[in-house]
Amino acid sequence: MTSDSWQDILSDSDREVIRRGKWGQTAGFGKRPALLIVDAQNYMTGIPGASDNAAHFPLACGEVGFAAVERIAALQTSARRNGVPVFQTRFIVNPDADDCGMFHRKVGAGIGRGENLYFDGTFGAEIVTPLRPLKGEIVLDKKKKSAFFGTPLLSLLIDKQIDTVIVTGGSTSNCVRATAIDSEQHNFFTIIPEEAVFDRIDISHRISLFDMNRFCGDVMPCDDVLAYLERIGTTREDRS
Repeated sequence: MTSDSWQDILSDSDREVIRRGKWGQTAGFGKRPALLIVDAQNYMTGIPGASDNAAHFPLACGEVGFAAVERIAALQTSARRNGVPVFQTRFIVNPDADDCGMFHRKVGAGIGRGENLYFDGTFGAEIVTPLRPLKGEIVLDKKKKSAFFGTPLLSLLIDKQIDTVIVTGGSTSNCVRATAIDSEQHNFFTIIPEEAVFDRIDISHRISLFDMNRFCGDVMPCDDVLAYLERIGTTREDRS
């Protein structure tokens, strides 16, 4: 295990299960990474500095989201500088028809809830300003949790010969977790920079980090991932 953030929610018997099964081994990095930013949208964060985010952005993660966006921006800048592809996703729902299915049966955030959710064409659906994509960077719209479900992400990663997916964004227990599981199931090295993912509920965040690190990816400090991206850039310079 690479983090202490979940240690206080584990019992002694939990730790024994981990030890006995040798869960949470470090898989490491591959040689051709891509940075994936999952649903870093206004509805997920609210507006930095606003005193009424909770009232106007019912699904926002607030301060933890703003902090994570800063770390994601650092990874995005490094990826661009070092020739690493950057992909983003948006959770987008048709404002005139409920096309996300079961989710609206579980979350009371259906049609008619205003501008600050995830409906196409609204402020809430837009990618947060610090992470706006550059011309030529790919943004994939999705209807479900995983960035792989119902999108061409897998074929795009194959086309670029990617072997490592760095998963960032939100929320940790929903779309990030689903994406990390699918990434591992497609046999990509899967990296989750701990400070670059965020959630609404702390225990959901921490137990999801624990679970992802246990069986489908490497949860590690953002600085370690930044160092890896810089090594990728240096390696490419050496080959040129």
